[in-house]
Amino acid sequence: MAQETAGPRSRILAVATELFYRHGINTTGIAEVADRAGVSKRTLYQLFPGKDLLVAAYLDGIAATTERDTGDGNNEYKLFDLALSPRERLLGLFDRPAPVARYRGCPFHDAAVELAGLDHPGLPLVIEHKHGILRRLIDTARQAGATDPDLLGRQVAVLFEGAMALSTSLNSTEAFDFARTAAVVLLDAALPA
Repeated sequence: MAQETAGPRSRILAVATELFYRHGINTTGIAEVADRAGVSKRTLYQLFPGKDLLVAAYLDGIAATTERDTGDGNNEYKLFDLALSPRERLLGLFDRPAPVARYRGCPFHDAAVELAGLDHPGLPLVIEHKHGILRRLIDTARQAGATDPDLLGRQVAVLFEGAMALSTSLNSTEAFDFARTAAVVLLDAALPA
């Protein structure tokens, strides 16, 4: 197992994950990924027969980390923290992320913006991830006792996505503070006293 972790595939994915998230998918070239991973372009293309497949593998790897804090400022992992009450899990989405030089928000949202083709192999992963988070929000709202958990889950999803997107656009995470205030109002109205 240790050899696989240090192998070329793992190195390529680790570098692609860093570069795609920090600099963007479209601005990151295959040559840069190969160089930083210490492999030839030929090796990279043998493992990933095109950039689109590398992007899909990157997104698949990110999806596998949803339940833990990866330090990227995406608070989705809070939905899985069963030490918190359902209400605390919902509000935890709006904790202001730690300051970073450049806030990038949700890697799936970023990818959706960059992946222009409807046939891109990464797009189904984006959609699957977002639907999975929405289902988790609805389930958490149900656990919290919401009178209409479907509506509350969808409203919280829009607030959370909006906070991440605006924070990414402005490179300022203060949008989380405003979204949290709105989330408190929604939760107070939707949950039993």
